[in-house]
Amino acid sequence: MLKAAGITFEARPARIDEESIRLSLQAEGAPPRDMADTLAEMKARKLAEKHPEALVIGSDQILALGDEVFGKPGDLGQARAQLLRLRGKTHRLYSAVVVYEAGRPVWRQVGEARLTMREFTETWLDGYIARHQDVLCESVGGYRIEEEGVRLFSAVQGDHFTILGLPLVPLLSWLSLRGSIPA
Repeated sequence: MLKAAGITFEARPARIDEESIRLSLQAEGAPPRDMADTLAEMKARKLAEKHPEALVIGSDQILALGDEVFGKPGDLGQARAQLLRLRGKTHRLYSAVVVYEAGRPVWRQVGEARLTMREFTETWLDGYIARHQDVLCESVGGYRIEEEGVRLFSAVQGDHFTILGLPLVPLLSWLSLRGSIPA
């Protein structure tokens, strides 16, 4: 998304144990919004410690169906089970971004979107999984709305970029206001 927006950057993995952090936050009763924010901050902090001279952007996304939180499915069976669990229901996506500068957090944003899945047949679902098996476990919830996964939905409320995993418009506005990118 940043590249498509004309932003020059260097991507580096933060190498944090997202799953155990998410499970720990869940056990503590943290709301999904706070989970997304915490994970984004931990990623940014980890890289900012290694590169204190850099402006570091960390992001993460959490999917919540009521109090139930979903991560990336571990395999196609889990992806199928998640999609069946979401079928006919409205869930929320929380996408967080945290920016570190000089080793400290200087800006953050959490975007929220509401998505309603339609009632789909298991036959259609099995075909969808077969057609996209190579990417479904890379996405929270096991779908890719930017592709054929959009057919899973009957209603979508929220910013497109937040749904894709990064509240891009607020981030670009902030970067412009501070002079980090041309305005």
